[in-house]
Amino acid sequence: MSCLIPARAGSKRVPGKNIRPLAGHPLMAYTIAAARQSGIFTDVIVSTDSAEYAAIATRYGAETPFLRPAEMAGELSPDIEWVDYTLRRLAAEGRTYDAFSILRPTSPFRQPETIRRAWAEFLAGQPADSLRAVEKCKQHPGKMWVIRNGRLLPLLPFGPAEQPWHSTPYQALPEIYVQNASLEIAWSRVVFATRTIAGVTILPFLTTGYEGLDINDEKDWWYAEHLLALGQAQLPIVS
Repeated sequence: MSCLIPARAGSKRVPGKNIRPLAGHPLMAYTIAAARQSGIFTDVIVSTDSAEYAAIATRYGAETPFLRPAEMAGELSPDIEWVDYTLRRLAAEGRTYDAFSILRPTSPFRQPETIRRAWAEFLAGQPADSLRAVEKCKQHPGKMWVIRNGRLLPLLPFGPAEQPWHSTPYQALPEIYVQNASLEIAWSRVVFATRTIAGVTILPFLTTGYEGLDINDEKDWWYAEHLLALGQAQLPIVS
């Protein structure tokens, strides 16, 4: 199985996010370390459009065999573009993989054991195209709204008329899970057959603690540093 780490250089909310230092190392270094220490990957490959990022990835033990084309590195570029490109180009070089895992640098608290646990669950679960990390949502979509013609309409118009979800106590609502960015695993055939990274049948992988914390903006970055300062979260060991 290959590990694919996406690290494009064009982040706007946190410029240079993937190589910004956190606790003494570039953010991507922790994902590279967790992947290598998990012991389940044949190769750990960083997909980036930046020669600078590629050099840093190599220094921390990952491969960057080629740069990602600029047209696949925009803020609106879907994952399937760079995943399909990467797997096909590697295959053309004689490097094929039955499965792959996407580990995003923005989840630095994901541990090697997290990855091993996910792989074991993927292999032991019901046959599926892929596995995706999720966590119980904190803001239930049953209490979310859209505005149409100046009026509020429930996003999810479920529940009996006398007790719609938006007027139901949170504890009484169905459990809803939201995906986080920490981990995805899929069979490579899914990409080639369906041109998606997930396929149709998807297994849930429930992250715990701060495994799924995703750094997307400056507030998230502050929170990650705050957790480290309090000793409430741990980063993978970077050599």
